[in-house]
Amino acid sequence: MASAEDTGLENAVNEVVSFETGKRSFLEMVQGWLHKTPSLVPLIVLVLSVVIFGVILGSKFFSPFALTLILQQVAIVGIVGAAQSLVILTAGIDLSVGAIMVLSSVIMGQFTFRYGWPPELAVVAGLTCGAFLGSINEVLVAYMRLPPFIVTLGMWQIVLATNFLYSENETIRNQDLQDHAPILQFFGHKFNIGGAVFTYGVVAFVLLVILLTYVLSNTAWGRHVYAVGDDPEAAELSGVRVKRILLSVYTLAGLICALAGWALIGRIGSVSPTAGQFANIESITAVVIGGISLFGGRGSILGMLFGALIVGVFSLGLRLVGTNPQWTYLLIGVLIIGAVAIDQWIRKSTS
Repeated sequence: MASAEDTGLENAVNEVVSFETGKRSFLEMVQGWLHKTPSLVPLIVLVLSVVIFGVILGSKFFSPFALTLILQQVAIVGIVGAAQSLVILTAGIDLSVGAIMVLSSVIMGQFTFRYGWPPELAVVAGLTCGAFLGSINEVLVAYMRLPPFIVTLGMWQIVLATNFLYSENETIRNQDLQDHAPILQFFGHKFNIGGAVFTYGVVAFVLLVILLTYVLSNTAWGRHVYAVGDDPEAAELSGVRVKRILLSVYTLAGLICALAGWALIGRIGSVSPTAGQFANIESITAVVIGGISLFGGRGSILGMLFGALIVGVFSLGLRLVGTNPQWTYLLIGVLIIGAVAIDQWIRKSTS
């Protein structure tokens, strides 16, 4: 026969087990749900934004022209944001993405008109330049163990200065490109589908998001990128070659920025050394609002797409409403802080 002491101990154990195996609250379930799929937060915000502006503006906002205009506006930022996403997933950050984009576009133009290179080879030179600059960032971050913020801040200044010194502030005009190097404007070419006007730049953006989403989700390289961002020391112990992964990430990010530079020429119709100067901040904005954690190891390229579209919807919607443009910056600032706060809350989930 069990003693009173044994019975009390058994009851206490049962209470603990009952507590630990009890059902989670609704808030904890939501927290765990969002922890597993962080892109749901920006998707919900995007849908609500479209609905609200649709109710306010009606057909003026839901017209094919307005919706495709949003895609055209965010395509360049989205391509750069894809590069930024890869770096941030490894718990880094790249402040030089915008400068690399612009310098790559300038090289494409200058190699064609200053040196007489075939435009196709000039494009290859620009893409190579972007990849090379990205690899320099990686060497300084991974091999010399310098902070990514400081490295890319310095690289931003260096590349920006190089851009102005090399180009001599010369803008290559739209007409010159049309006459001698139309391939440089390739991503600006438009086509019509059911009254909606798209550019090849938009197509490139969407295809890039699909490709990177697949690669990050379904390949060993993608899993290693997340592992490095989550805990590089643990990843190293499990056999992941952290330095090699970082080299591939930063080099690929630089290459994608160069692709954005090519798309930028098509978007603005010319080669300008002063274009896209805020792409680094805009790309970080799209990434953060898109639910990619600044601490690395969590988030998706698809979320970045939603983040870029949110910015585009707010910008166009508020412009059509006729409000002061500063309201756009104010609301986007609120969204950034809110996104970081939600990310911190979601990371507390043990799911």
